[in-house]
Amino acid sequence: MKLDGKVALVTGGSRGIGAATAVRLAQEGADVAITYVRGAALAADVVDKIKATGRRAIAIAADSADAEAVRAAVAATVAEFGRLDVLVNNAGVGWVAPVAETALADLDRVLAVNVRGAFLVAQAAAEHLGEGGRVVTIGSCVTDRVPGAGMVLYAMTKSAMVGLTKALARELAPRGVTVNLVHPGPTDTDMNPADGPFAEDQRSLTAAGRYGTAEEVADAVAYLAGPASAYITAATLSVDGGHAA
Repeated sequence: MKLDGKVALVTGGSRGIGAATAVRLAQEGADVAITYVRGAALAADVVDKIKATGRRAIAIAADSADAEAVRAAVAATVAEFGRLDVLVNNAGVGWVAPVAETALADLDRVLAVNVRGAFLVAQAAAEHLGEGGRVVTIGSCVTDRVPGAGMVLYAMTKSAMVGLTKALARELAPRGVTVNLVHPGPTDTDMNPADGPFAEDQRSLTAAGRYGTAEEVADAVAYLAGPASAYITAATLSVDGGHAA
């Protein structure tokens, strides 16, 4: 129970890596708020799983592309639980298409969620984080290695998280807050299933020769959210099965 008495907010916590992380943090003792855009039933299921661990939980409808919704989600978390100790900046959207087929509206939407939304939730959360506070952002293995065409927009937005992490770590370190980045490799989720049409190619790019699980990524996040990682900040942890090797 390394996070006993702590409160965490996981954006995009209704499915995949976000859902696994929310439950994992609860297993470590944290009360957890999650945000979601669609799929209220999925979010409610995650809340039930958290409560089954004996911790408190709420689900907040908030699109990370909506600045006011992002700020309101942080405020709602603090209002419900009285504090905020851990932010897991997980919400994001994927995009695979050639540059020539990427419209301005596509660019604006992906930037709004993956970059602006990530910045805004970190900005709002930073007002409440104190000694021992943690920010963990979910990036992507394509920041280290882009395996094929069509990834320009997505890789660009995820690469921006490196700058966010390093700069924010410098800014928050005097307050005892660490800021780190996790780069998942091919991970078995409904957005990128291990039996999907592109799975074999992605699997072959890893040294491990397999997909990771959302729980394996969540374990890494839980470590960075806990007290044992106090001397780790501005760092990138790749959970990618050797995708970058």
